Amino acid sequence: MRKHSLLFIIILALLGCASCSSKEYIQLTGFAQGTTYAITFADKQGRDFHGDIEQIFEQVDQSMSLYRDSSIINLFNSANDCFEVDSLLAEVVALSLEYSAQTNGAFDITIGPLVREWGFHMKKNQVPTESRVAELLAFTGADMIELKGNTLCKSNPNVSIDVNAIAPGFTADLIADFFESKDVLDYLVEVGGEIRASGSNSRGEAWMVGVDKPVDNALSGENLQVIIAISGKSLVTSGNYRKFFVKDGVRYSHTVSPSTGYPVNHSLLSATVIDSTAARADALATSFMVMGVDLAKLWLIQNPGVEAYLVFSSGDGDYSVWMSEGLKGMIVEN
Repeated sequence: MRKHSLLFIIILALLGCASCSSKEYIQLTGFAQGTTYAITFADKQGRDFHGDIEQIFEQVDQSMSLYRDSSIINLFNSANDCFEVDSLLAEVVALSLEYSAQTNGAFDITIGPLVREWGFHMKKNQVPTESRVAELLAFTGADMIELKGNTLCKSNPNVSIDVNAIAPGFTADLIADFFESKDVLDYLVEVGGEIRASGSNSRGEAWMVGVDKPVDNALSGENLQVIIAISGKSLVTSGNYRKFFVKDGVRYSHTVSPSTGYPVNHSLLSATVIDSTAARADALATSFMVMGVDLAKLWLIQNPGVEAYLVFSSGDGDYSVWMSEGLKGMIVEN
């Protein structure tokens, strides 16, 4: 699972403000799931939980990492029909099917073979033939898989799944749930840019998260589009502006539409989603990048409670922004 973060976490607790609170804040950073993670939390008992968190990452990788030949997801992808999966992958698949239905198929974990065919998986940057795209589309769609308890079935041996667009958010939720089981109420969990936050930082304020401007080749945090304060919520940003290739003068984004089999071609550059869980925010951010600005706005209007910040090209080389009403009160600084 590899993702590039489009977020910059402004952790005021780590900027010389230890005296601002009687709580002791601990930060854990590292590399897992092919990406980085940063976790900050306060525990009255001074526990660091590093071993427990590493174990959570290991369990998720054993379940759904495409880079481990023996992972449960790879064993299912190699199977011809039905396969008994573990409880973690079963839960992720169940959520994925739910989100696929909610987004009219814009979120689809069977899209992996098409993404790989376009070369994004190994950065080969290739343009497949129309016949090859049509061939792979025949094995794409949420209706190609069925989950019965922990038994996952496919309608064709060529069907495979890739949960990269939800697994980092799901992992952030697992770690957050672990903290809450230990009565840790002040935390910010970030896995590959997917964030879940609770309580406050050492200043007693909500956690601050910066969303990068859609600028090619910029470092994370170098140019911030907006700073958003969150607590008791999850925040995920997905974007196309750093993941693309140009072939014969045509720019191809890394977001492949499950309905056409081709990279999307619209003006939406990034979608930041705020929701109750990081898994759903993760899935919705990807879905909005598939939908484009107009359909994403329509979805948000029809589904109150989910907040979003959309950055899109205005057609004159500049950027425009649309945000949901609820998000306006979360903005700290432009």
